Amino acid sequence: MADLSDTAKLTAPGAYPGLNVTFHAGGILEVVISNQKTLNSVNDKGHQSLAGIWRDIDAAAGVRAVLIRGEGRGFSSGGDFELIEEMASDFTALARVWREARDLVYNVINCGKPIVSAIHGPCVGAGLAVALLADVSIAAKNARILDGHVGLGVAAGDHAAIIWPLLCGLNKAKYHLMTGESVSGEEAERIGLVSLCVEEDELLDRAWAVARKLANGSPSAVRWTKYALNNWLRMMGPTFDTSLALEFLGFTGPDIHEGLAARREKREPKFMEDAPI
Repeated sequence: MADLSDTAKLTAPGAYPGLNVTFHAGGILEVVISNQKTLNSVNDKGHQSLAGIWRDIDAAAGVRAVLIRGEGRGFSSGGDFELIEEMASDFTALARVWREARDLVYNVINCGKPIVSAIHGPCVGAGLAVALLADVSIAAKNARILDGHVGLGVAAGDHAAIIWPLLCGLNKAKYHLMTGESVSGEEAERIGLVSLCVEEDELLDRAWAVARKLANGSPSAVRWTKYALNNWLRMMGPTFDTSLALEFLGFTGPDIHEGLAARREKREPKFMEDAPI
C-alpha cells in the first residue's frame, strides 16, 4: 500500500529526467515536460520518464488528479534526433524504446488518477501520446498537433491507432495520420480530437479549473468511471500493438534514414519509389 511519502518521491529532484514534477494543494500533481533548448523534445532519459511515471502516480496516495503541460513555447516537439538515430542503428536501443512506447500508452490508460493535458504550441511524438490519451485534453488555439511518423518514414505507431479513430472517426484519422498534416487547436476541438479549445492566455486557468474539479470529486466514482470508459481503448490493444510493431519495423528500413536526414537538412525527403509489401 502506498503512503503519503510517495508524493515526496514523485517530486524528488532528478527522479524523472526531462520532467519537472510538483505536488500542489488539493492533491493535484503537475507534470511539466521540460527541455526548452529543443522545444521540449524527448531524449532517451525523458522517454523513460514519460513511460514510467504513470505507474508511480497510480500507486501514490494523496494524488487525486494530474495536470501535464509543456514548458515555455510548446507542449513537446517529439523525439530528439539523437534518440531516433540510435533507434535506427542499434537493435538494443530499438527494443528498449519499443517497450517504453508500449508501456507509455498502457500506463496512461491504466493510471487510475484522472489526467488533464494543457496543450499549446507544437505537440508531437511521445508528448502527443500523453496529451491525447489524457482524460481531459484542453488545447490552446495556437496548438499544432502533429503525428509526424509518416514524414519520418515509419508507420504511425505510438498512440495513434488506439485512439484517433475513436476520437475523430476513421476517415479523419486516416487523413491526418497518412498525410502527416497538422491539426490546429480549433480544428482539433471541431473534429473531437481534444476535449476543449480556448484562447492561449486562458489555457492554464481552464486546465487548473478542470483538474481541481476532478480532484474534488469522489475518488472512487471518478476513477471507476475512467476505468470503465478506458475499456474502449483496451479493446483496441491488438490494433495498437500491431501499429507499434510496424512502426518499429520501419526503423530497420531505408526510409527512416532519409526521413531523418531530411529533417536535419530541413528539406523534403526522397523516399523509396516502391516498397516490397
